[in-house]
Amino acid sequence: MPDPLSVLVLGSGGREHALALALARDPGVAQVHVAPGNPGTAEVATNHPVNPLDGAAVSALAQRLGADLVVVGPEAPLVVGVADAVRAVGIACFGPSAAAAQLEGSKAFAKDVMEVAGVPTAASRLCRTADEVAAALEEFGAPYVVKDDGLAAGKGVVVTSDREAALAHAAGCERVVVEAYLDGPEVSLFAVTDGRSVRAMQPAQDFKRVGDGDTGPNTGGMGAYTPLPWAPPDLVEEVTRRVLEPTVREMAARGVPFSGLLYAGLALTSRGLQVVEFNARFGDPETQPLLARLRTPLGRLLHAAATGTLGEEPELEWSDDAAVGVVLAAGGYPGTPSLGGTVTGLDAVAGTGASVVQAGTADGGDGTVVSSGGRVLTVVGTGSDLAAARAVAYAGLERIGLQGSFFRHDIAQQAALRQAQGASTA
Repeated sequence: MPDPLSVLVLGSGGREHALALALARDPGVAQVHVAPGNPGTAEVATNHPVNPLDGAAVSALAQRLGADLVVVGPEAPLVVGVADAVRAVGIACFGPSAAAAQLEGSKAFAKDVMEVAGVPTAASRLCRTADEVAAALEEFGAPYVVKDDGLAAGKGVVVTSDREAALAHAAGCERVVVEAYLDGPEVSLFAVTDGRSVRAMQPAQDFKRVGDGDTGPNTGGMGAYTPLPWAPPDLVEEVTRRVLEPTVREMAARGVPFSGLLYAGLALTSRGLQVVEFNARFGDPETQPLLARLRTPLGRLLHAAATGTLGEEPELEWSDDAAVGVVLAAGGYPGTPSLGGTVTGLDAVAGTGASVVQAGTADGGDGTVVSSGGRVLTVVGTGSDLAAARAVAYAGLERIGLQGSFFRHDIAQQAALRQAQGASTA
């Protein structure tokens, strides 16, 4: 038996709380630290104040803690090279190098990798001027898809039939990628990789629009669920063969091997599977329900990826349950959110069978928790099917109070109905 691991998770959001929860229940993990963390992570780990973008500070903290593994949660530290700094001091790190993180840091770089690797994706144009944007919009037609080439916290994409709105979004970016619109449902599929081997996770679907019925502006995500009963049964195998493995091979061939979490945002179009985008880290909010179903010990899995031994690990094991996560957002989100409100009822959620994953929260003093971000928390419910999981998640949400807050009421609703109809006709 290998020695139990001491793990440092970098970040302060819902993804990091979900990672800390999964690591804390792994018998192969002795200690969980989070930097800087939030009030939720403090309940299952030890929080440490640190600037996540400061590679030297993160490396020094990891050394001081005697960490065996550092897990970088958000994308921004990866793009600026924090994983490189951690590895430079001899500590295993789950997360790609700055060079490899350009798969997320630059849409244009990702498109080039996909083209060379033969990965199916939408036709696109990289535009630097208003004239180039106008020409690309004319070429591809409506609906227009305009993406900020750099990081934008999940909100750098505009999909619209309004040409002026598309031009206005492009004008606010230094460089944009304009691409052909992809029809069909979108799916998130994560894979753990050590730069050679790939272990794909179960597919999930998130909900980007702020309002019920997919209305309103894009957000960082208002909820997610897994599994996807409507997805093709061979989806994971196809994505692994046509997307994940070719991308990992191409990155290695370029001399920038990708080690960490490769997130493929997919569209299941009328013309077949297409990649919408790559991310270089666990997605939020998909991570919350996904890790609620994962049965493979997370610490060992991430450590194997970080140390180049993933090929020795078995395929991932999953619960047969369904999981649904619903985000509670502060009033004003995704614009300027209302901050500082007291969050009540957190202790009461456990009585419903749901769990709370905190994100934009802070210590309000006197044992209170206050909102500190647009997406305040996610309530995760599990059950024998999506309808049961939804019922648990929404029952948990009803126990929580935050003035002016809101949530979508239709997370996984259509999928649950389809699943029930399928069961009734089976």
